[in-house]
Amino acid sequence: MIQFLLNRELRTEHALDPNVTVLNYLREHVGKPGTKEGCASGDCGACTVVVGELEGDRIRYRTLNSCLTFVSSLHGKQLITVEDLKHKGQLHSVQQAMVDCHGSQCGFCTPGFVMSLFALQKNSEGFDKADTLEALAGNLCRCTGYRPIIDAAEQACCQKQPDQFDASEAQTVAQLQAIAPRETAELNSGDKRCLLPLTVADLADLYAANPQARLLAGGTDLALEVTQFHRELPVMIYVGHVAEMKRVEVTADNIEIGAATSLSDCYAALAAEYPDFGELLHRFASLQIRNQGTLGGNIGNASPIGDAPPLLIALGAQIVLRQGHDSRTLALQDYFLDYKVTARQEGEFIEKILVPRAQTNQVFRAYKVSKRLDDDISAVCAAFNLSIENNGVVSAARIAFGGMAAIPKRAAACEAALVGSAWYPGVVERACEALAQDFTPLSDFRASKEYRLLAAQNLLRKFFLEQQAPEVETRVTAYV
Repeated sequence: MIQFLLNRELRTEHALDPNVTVLNYLREHVGKPGTKEGCASGDCGACTVVVGELEGDRIRYRTLNSCLTFVSSLHGKQLITVEDLKHKGQLHSVQQAMVDCHGSQCGFCTPGFVMSLFALQKNSEGFDKADTLEALAGNLCRCTGYRPIIDAAEQACCQKQPDQFDASEAQTVAQLQAIAPRETAELNSGDKRCLLPLTVADLADLYAANPQARLLAGGTDLALEVTQFHRELPVMIYVGHVAEMKRVEVTADNIEIGAATSLSDCYAALAAEYPDFGELLHRFASLQIRNQGTLGGNIGNASPIGDAPPLLIALGAQIVLRQGHDSRTLALQDYFLDYKVTARQEGEFIEKILVPRAQTNQVFRAYKVSKRLDDDISAVCAAFNLSIENNGVVSAARIAFGGMAAIPKRAAACEAALVGSAWYPGVVERACEALAQDFTPLSDFRASKEYRLLAAQNLLRKFFLEQQAPEVETRVTAYV
């Protein structure tokens, strides 16, 4: 059984198919068709909803793509849809702003924009254009109506007034506290089930007993098997309630990030230590995806074009793998073996990621090349981590790329060409030539193999030039 609030209404589900997405639940099970399906892959934002979770004695509101969210992940939370905003016959202020600013054209995408604006208004103290663009980057308007929508965001944030959600916050907090998960839950439809443990120990036991189960964290990749490939997932284990796996702790040596920590919640610690990592996270899909997707999931799905692994490999990150009561620590670069093949054993899962703290004389830069600046997959993702001594000699180098091989991979020959040499143009050119020994890229619809190799070489040249003239840095803004 799972329980959650649909606005203020308590919903209890005993026998629902765990493969049902929030989008289909709203449209087909509770008769709320305001949330639209545009792509069923988290790309367009038409299905955006807002989920409220307890954070102390307050509620934190975040946008999610309902097409990629399984209903089981709502356990203990509040779901708010576009139908919930109108109150006592009056439009919500974000809806009224869309009307006043002529922000709706064909109207299909409008509910998703309204929900993104609602969350933006809830989380802001005024209008900031950069924050607005980030909040709306995951919502596509095919009628090219962005300017009036941004105007609507300015009106909604600058003329923010208390609403019905503010008025009922204390009661909603009490409701959420009453349904907060206190033991392992299960959503079971007979032939399909989803288990929801609360501790790492319970997760380990459940996974050992059900090694065929699929681990569900953010679900932004896993849900595609249901929505795009029309497969059924017989057994899932949802890790989003395992508190130990949602922590970010900064120690003297490492940033320890629980594998179930959302990318949004990773941002502050990673950006503070490595600004380029933070900048890349801004370009990691959309805000809806970052609110939902996890760092552990981005590693675990073993995609050769995942954005985080090249950066983590270049930083010398390690992962802690848990199997039953046993744990082992593995260098992340050794986790990836072949295309979608990893060193993870049966019944083993990623518990946390250990990212080393920055060191003196260390220079770290990251670059992403993609066809669009926002919300796009990398053609090439590069990360450079060099230690340059005061005499200008490169004493250590860790360089990693995504999109250049079947796995995210270090550039060993390139590193060897740099280490022990002075940091000057001739050495950089030799290191660029060495990249051709490290990688034999493939051609696909994102880029040709020739383009990928040249782009990788040019990113190394770019890195060098930026070190010579820091004032012209453009780092992760590189795109085609």
